[in-house]
Amino acid sequence: METQENSTLKAVAPLSGYRCPECAAGLRRLHYLPYFTWFRDQLITVPNFPAWVCDICGRREYDTRAVSWLKTILNTQKRQTFPRRSAYT
Repeated sequence: METQENSTLKAVAPLSGYRCPECAAGLRRLHYLPYFTWFRDQLITVPNFPAWVCDICGRREYDTRAVSWLKTILNTQKRQTFPRRSAYT
């Protein structure tokens, strides 16, 4: 028979962290980091993007749901062309 405390811990554990697949010792915790990606020959930066970071080895893995949402947003926008400036003028 489970105690009230054990069932509460099981419900909270997934929100606080997941085991790191790299080192298997640390827990991945949610942090907000800059995200960089290339989109149609332009560098896109997104501040405060959710990422899971291991507290032992430091491995970073961006949140897959947030990456999927960002790709959906970028791919549904109309294609806009921006005039390119030469770096030598």
